[in-house]
Amino acid sequence: MKAVRDAVPIDAVVSEYLQLRNAGGGNLKGLCPFHDEKSPSFQVSPSKGLFHCFGCQEGGDTIAFVMKIDHLTFSETVERLAGKAGITLRYEEGGYNPSHQRGERIRLVEAHKAAARFYVDQLDGPEAEIGRKFLAERGFDQAAAAHFGVGYSPAGWDHLTRHLRGQGFSDKELITSGLSQDGRRGPIDRFRGRLMWPISDTSGEIVGFGARKLRDDDNGPKYLNTPDTSIYKKSQVLYGIDLAKKDIAKASRAVVVEGYTDVMACHLAGVTTAVATCGTAFGNDHIKLLRRLLMDNGSARVIFTFDGDSAGQKAALRAFEDDQKFAAETYIAIAPDNMDPCDLRLAKGDEAVRDLVEPRTPLFEFALRQIVGRYDLETPAGRAAALDEAAPVVAKIKTSSVQREVAVQLAGLVGILDQEFVVRRVAQIARWSRDRGDRGPARGPSRDAPRYPAPAAPAGLSGPALNLRSPAHRTERELLKLALQKPALVSPAFDAYGVDEFTAPPYAAVRQCIAEAGGAEQGLAETREYLVSVLDAAPDDTVRNLVTELAVEVFHGKSIDETYAGMQLVQVRLRAVDRRIDDVQGSLARLGSNVAPEHLAAAQNEVWVLQQYAQSLRSNGADAL
Repeated sequence: MKAVRDAVPIDAVVSEYLQLRNAGGGNLKGLCPFHDEKSPSFQVSPSKGLFHCFGCQEGGDTIAFVMKIDHLTFSETVERLAGKAGITLRYEEGGYNPSHQRGERIRLVEAHKAAARFYVDQLDGPEAEIGRKFLAERGFDQAAAAHFGVGYSPAGWDHLTRHLRGQGFSDKELITSGLSQDGRRGPIDRFRGRLMWPISDTSGEIVGFGARKLRDDDNGPKYLNTPDTSIYKKSQVLYGIDLAKKDIAKASRAVVVEGYTDVMACHLAGVTTAVATCGTAFGNDHIKLLRRLLMDNGSARVIFTFDGDSAGQKAALRAFEDDQKFAAETYIAIAPDNMDPCDLRLAKGDEAVRDLVEPRTPLFEFALRQIVGRYDLETPAGRAAALDEAAPVVAKIKTSSVQREVAVQLAGLVGILDQEFVVRRVAQIARWSRDRGDRGPARGPSRDAPRYPAPAAPAGLSGPALNLRSPAHRTERELLKLALQKPALVSPAFDAYGVDEFTAPPYAAVRQCIAEAGGAEQGLAETREYLVSVLDAAPDDTVRNLVTELAVEVFHGKSIDETYAGMQLVQVRLRAVDRRIDDVQGSLARLGSNVAPEHLAAAQNEVWVLQQYAQSLRSNGADAL
């Protein structure tokens, strides 16, 4: 076994499944293929012939890696590695290992390899003229067919089956592999009279086929794929990945197209990072496969070339829902007249294909445009309805910074100039979803609730989700702590602050509780009774727990005095004034030339007054309150 282990370097084997980069000290690192992770914790030591993941603790040598990733037995793994190294194995009983003793996976892979050679040979025969014509009409010559291993399955019942029997494969192996199926008198060929594309896994082993109908009297589907077997799972393979993986890793870029001929067209046009799904939608397992090759670095790009029709739009929305799992930036490319890459290459040449897959439209923007485009954005009701449908899609994005950025983009698409309102709306839906275990609100936001310019009152919160990295939220938190623990430092100014001056809904709920308890001035005489009154005003245990938390939490400042309290008061008020200025200016912008002269004058005067107040707060601090 040592000879096999030493003959195949572990980094060469691991590189067939994921991208490896220098980790220092002679080691290499990559994204672990055995568990889902965002940053690489999987390390390979070529000098020691070992791998170890510091995330899931998987580790071992080359044999252990192949056994784990391909679900092989020990003997199957040794046989595969020996085959790669050109080593002939002998067993203790003497003689060569007979074929019937070999592991099932290796036997099934060998059956597919033999079938691929058979199909390629058949493509040169007279019966396959229709297949060669199909390829030629799409711009693929004999060299292109050979490069991708394209072949032809004869139209008879059992040509391949009889050929593979002659190669020593049993009927059981042929049925198990999916190459044959049960007939009335025994196994018959699954694929008959079709153009054949071999489908390989990441390591380059053929594990299935895609078959294209050629004749009108073929009553089967346009494309027929190998059924799921022990070596082929359509949700876990990408056509062309064996050819594209090195360039995907090198360029940190992958192009996802819709069909086998599209992959061929892209590669022949110089886009050698193209892959396609095999009769199924692009899903989570495909994402994991690409992520291991892309390494999720900041420069990575994934470009989808979906059709512009309704089916393509649905595919884009499905991919958008999974997009957050990519650290790579994801784009969508749609050719003129909705041509796929194969048709585009025929019509306009290789350069047009290369130009098509240059990143253009972010996938999230395309997906949201499909939703928003169904509504009349010239009316308030249309904008509100568009927001109602699109906001939950954005709320599914788990990374808060990305969620906010997309929410701002959504505001622009819908035509709502109050971007912060849309950001708050999306965040609120995201909280509902988390609170209900990602099921979302029971009935969704009420269509009767006001949509502009502010969210509904926060009294019914069921779970505070606070962004403590937000300067606004940190300041609001400090001010509430002062109002609860040291009310003398913020009274009487605090009691003039409105609930809407607290941008975090949980904090707004606490502010409401203080107001219902009589205000912070009630705490000047007896702090304990005051806190009891605030707690009694809480609408539920969630808000009540937050009040308790704020009442005992230490302050962030070094000296908790009037100066510190004044700074918190000024910052909360100043942000509220700035938001009001933006609201008024946004309302004027939305109304445009339709605004009445008297309303315009009043709004401009309000903005002027607010701007003067803001300047005074910045210059004079708490004295301007």
